[in-house]
Amino acid sequence: MATSKPLKATLFQAFLPVLVLIMLLGSNVYLFGSGSLDGSNQIALLLSAAIAGIIAIRLRVSWKQLIEAIVNSISSAMSSILILLLIGALAGTWLISGIVPVMIYYGLQILNPTFFLIAACVVCALVSLATGSSWSTIATVGIALLGIGQTLGLQEGVVGGAIISGAYFGDKMSPLSDTTNLAPAMAGTDLFTHIRYMAYTTVPSILIALLIYLIIGLSSNASGSVAEVEAVLSAIHDQFNVTGWLFLVPLVVIIMIVRKVPALPALLVGVLTGGLFAVIFQPHIVSQISGIDDNVLKASYVAVMQAMYGDIAITTNNAMVNDLLTTDGMSGMLNTVWLIMCAMTFGGAMEAGGLLNRIASEVIKLAKGTGSLIASTVATCSFFNVTASDQYMAIVVPGRMYADTYRDRGLKPENLSRTLEDSGTVTSVLVPWNTCGATQASVLGVATMVYAPYSFFNIISPFMTMLVGFLGIKIRYYTQQENVDQLEEAEAA
Repeated sequence: MATSKPLKATLFQAFLPVLVLIMLLGSNVYLFGSGSLDGSNQIALLLSAAIAGIIAIRLRVSWKQLIEAIVNSISSAMSSILILLLIGALAGTWLISGIVPVMIYYGLQILNPTFFLIAACVVCALVSLATGSSWSTIATVGIALLGIGQTLGLQEGVVGGAIISGAYFGDKMSPLSDTTNLAPAMAGTDLFTHIRYMAYTTVPSILIALLIYLIIGLSSNASGSVAEVEAVLSAIHDQFNVTGWLFLVPLVVIIMIVRKVPALPALLVGVLTGGLFAVIFQPHIVSQISGIDDNVLKASYVAVMQAMYGDIAITTNNAMVNDLLTTDGMSGMLNTVWLIMCAMTFGGAMEAGGLLNRIASEVIKLAKGTGSLIASTVATCSFFNVTASDQYMAIVVPGRMYADTYRDRGLKPENLSRTLEDSGTVTSVLVPWNTCGATQASVLGVATMVYAPYSFFNIISPFMTMLVGFLGIKIRYYTQQENVDQLEEAEAA
């Protein structure tokens, strides 16, 4: 019979589900390769969750408490799942309307392989900075930039890494971003102090990333020839009505997000206006997809509906273009939804038994100086991204855990908020089963482990924040008077 007060887990009990998960995931990668995300990793997460659940029950956590923790964990990801499904629908309607093909068409005429990676990173950074959303940026301009890069002969992993780096830089520095608001709230500082203080680590990180992309571009032997580019331009022009009016749809979506319209309604408007523009500007594509020639309304409904939920493939006389002009709609996102739900089940089971907090508390004990405290925070945020599989958990839980420790050591809260973002936000997209990593892999059609090695901004950021911590650069401490004021406030409370 479960008691009202669960027992405290031992360190071995806390680490056991994580070790099992690592072994199972490693076996899956070895045996299934790139197909590990088709189901074996999901099973690994569920089996590891089962072990965490058994440990939780042995620690006197009731079955009801365990299930509630798992349900709450999955519920926290429901917004992300709905956004993911809408992004699948968006990809479909933006394909048949010609929005993405036209982006590729004009982009090929402007960009070249040498400077493409820098341009892709900067464009995504600017759009994400304006919208506050890395997900929306990657789902719109990111998809088009990936197609351009592939046409220019660049490896999809490198292009994906540049897109991810730019999108997450903008997301991280935008006052409109949810994580940029969440981190200072958890640490106890204000938004703009947080953003200004982040610049000390974020700007150097993105500059180093851009330098690396420039070096890759200069040394690239991209195979995309002028003839191939011309062939792609011709194929797109022959198949679609190429017009600048199509840019109105992404412009409307960006304006809505900038004006703080929530992501779900903004994306839904993007999906529906994409379908409307398909009917207006690409009636021949609508007819081709629906297979209906004698009823415009029926053909429009069938084609737009199919684009939103199912497989779409537009055929041209160019094999490369054919590869670009395919989408799976919402149905293509279901495998990712499955992965996210399994990952959140594991995170919920670990949280129910107090296993995550047990591991994190041990890490805090190892942090003696300021540098090691910041490094411990980075490690904890990264750990939560791997185990809890959600960037919000990787910010909220460490933020709560470390807030008192930072304050007791005389460190201002912006030190913590910056570290939370430099690690919790940016490393989430590097984990294949994290909500961010799984989503971006599905949206771009590039496996997480393919783009992750080239997501230089995301890799550099946590190391940059640890470097400034150990060197004592731009570390803010409370003054003696501020410490006195804090004590007086605490006594008054």
